[in-house]
Amino acid sequence: MSKKDIKTREDVYQLVSKFYEKVRKDEKLGPFFNETIKDWDAHLEHLTTFWESSLFLKTKFTGNPLEAHTRVDKAFNHSITELHFGLWLNLWFQTIDELFVGDYAENAKRRARKMGTFMYMNIFAARNT
Repeated sequence: MSKKDIKTREDVYQLVSKFYEKVRKDEKLGPFFNETIKDWDAHLEHLTTFWESSLFLKTKFTGNPLEAHTRVDKAFNHSITELHFGLWLNLWFQTIDELFVGDYAENAKRRARKMGTFMYMNIFAARNT
């Protein structure tokens, strides 16, 4: 099977679904997600909309990812570290590389790297407020 670039919502959904299959099985990341997310079908649709909006700039995403992640960090006694974001990013890159190739695929990696850094820095800052 030859790889193609991420072009459609269906492509984004495939990426998000495969990625979170890995996250949910991961020894270090899984507990954060598996204990927090109650409706995975709805969450995958929500995340697909987020990434579709981020990559294609045409879909309107509603939600506050920073607030959600800060709440999770608090619920887990401020135990989210840079290690978790590194693992998350590595799994994201791995999943993209397994499924896709092209400009949008590379952009998805860049955006995830920036987002992970932004999230971690802001989660850490929120601990001091």
